[in-house]
Amino acid sequence: MSKKILVIGGVACGPKAAARARRLDPDAEITILEKGGEISYGACGLPFYLEGEIEEISELTATPVGVQRDVNFFRAVKGVDVKLNCEAVSINRDSKTVLVKNSLSGGTEELAYDKLVIATGSSPVRPPIPGIDLEGIFCLKTLADGSAIKAVMEGARGGNAVIVGGGLIGLECVEPLLKAGFKVHVVEKLPFLLPALLDQEMAKPLMGHLVSKGVELHCNDGVEAFEDDGNGRVARVKTEKTSIDADLVILAIGFRPVTGLAEAAGLETSRFGIKVDSHMRTSDPDIYAGGDCVESWNLVSGAPMYAPMGSTANKHGRVIGNNLCGWNSTFSGVCGTGVCKVMGFNIGRTGLTERDAKNSGFEVITALTPGPDRPHYMADSKPIHMKLVAEAYSGRLLGVQVLGPGEVLSRVDTMAALLRMNGTIDDLADTDMAYAPPFSPAIDNLITAAHVIQNKRDGLVDSYSPAELKEKLERDEDFILLDVRTPGEVEMMNLPYRQVMYIPLGKVREKVSELPSDKEIVCLCKISLRGYEAARMLQGAGIDRKRIRVLDGGIVAWPYEKNIKA
Repeated sequence: MSKKILVIGGVACGPKAAARARRLDPDAEITILEKGGEISYGACGLPFYLEGEIEEISELTATPVGVQRDVNFFRAVKGVDVKLNCEAVSINRDSKTVLVKNSLSGGTEELAYDKLVIATGSSPVRPPIPGIDLEGIFCLKTLADGSAIKAVMEGARGGNAVIVGGGLIGLECVEPLLKAGFKVHVVEKLPFLLPALLDQEMAKPLMGHLVSKGVELHCNDGVEAFEDDGNGRVARVKTEKTSIDADLVILAIGFRPVTGLAEAAGLETSRFGIKVDSHMRTSDPDIYAGGDCVESWNLVSGAPMYAPMGSTANKHGRVIGNNLCGWNSTFSGVCGTGVCKVMGFNIGRTGLTERDAKNSGFEVITALTPGPDRPHYMADSKPIHMKLVAEAYSGRLLGVQVLGPGEVLSRVDTMAALLRMNGTIDDLADTDMAYAPPFSPAIDNLITAAHVIQNKRDGLVDSYSPAELKEKLERDEDFILLDVRTPGEVEMMNLPYRQVMYIPLGKVREKVSELPSDKEIVCLCKISLRGYEAARMLQGAGIDRKRIRVLDGGIVAWPYEKNIKA
């Protein structure tokens, strides 16, 4: 008798599990239930449909050769029966049946299973803010959402668009709205954008980039109400600090795991989703779960977390498909890897931010290393900012953040691989990364960051982060901020503080005597490569190392006041 496999959810994890199970077991009876009218679509492509890079929304439901992944495709190619517009209402674990309701006909039926897969995904967060149900307020989750937003965009060009939430989805909607002629406002409750991915000092360059493109940021501000135009449509967004006219609002506050069905069936859940083991089994050994509805765990910290990513959902699906057919496959967890592109600015992160690492109990050591993504003499060289985080006493790698117009993905992916292997700073410094001038510097930016942390660990240099130095300046402490750049560089950009003293690097040795003997000296240059050289020169000249520091990242990574020549 053939095995009955029932899958609840038809977007990413569910179809992947079903297709994998069919390849391994040609005799199984496999059925997918999907409460919506579409199956196996690329929701992550919706912002690019809004932008116009994807011309037809149907492309998000097609294979690479253009075949639509519809019911007929799954039946003919995958050997899987798909029931659309069919919602799983309840699970009876004793009888091993699922009650299903057809949303079109209203009829119900019971389907039996030997093995069940729950892939119910996530739902957008819609807090109980007054006016949140007005017309013109959208989330971006489904194909229907994308089509509805696109229609409003085409009919309200030149209006005001308000994005509520400065996370990945919200920021990926910025460029489509700008290209459609909207004035774009982003409202974020926390003081900086992408708070789940970046430390504040790393978010600053991104925020400056968006402001330069005409985006109005409302950080450290929250929405209090959506105001009606008198006809049931949104007209304004009232925040804690201001009021913004709005022709279109996109809610991008985040997602929550859809766990109601599992909870009602008595399966174990947490605030992060349905609890599963490394085999993606729930607390019932005959029921698996995967995708956005499950609790994940962080490979670096070991802590449970929520990780709603299409890539992760597909990995879950493969593991589940294997185990449905008697294999012993496991999923080891996630590093919290993420990447996005906003107005020509690439942003990537994997592992823990400094903030997350400290909250997890790690004592950390960091490096802030801006620089070109390939040799400066290459015409297409572009800058990137990088922040590397490691454990202080062991040198264990904890995370990296990379952003800028330059190439970030290879650095993030390299780091993700090392994190999975519990790699250290020394492992990273020894990694044999590919090199040729069209692709990277001879010493890759990631390895440079490792070298900086090695220097700090080995006692060659101490540093201040931009935030730490800003606190010293705000307290008006008496120290020397030694800028060792050339006069031409200083003329183009400089820091407006009384503590600044200028000595070009080539003159530092001969002018050591001009430096006060009783003050702390903080060295800097463009990216603090020369600042480090200056610090070593001063130590070589006999100045106590405890009085010498370097500004991490130099003036390029300084996110505060600067005098810039137009």
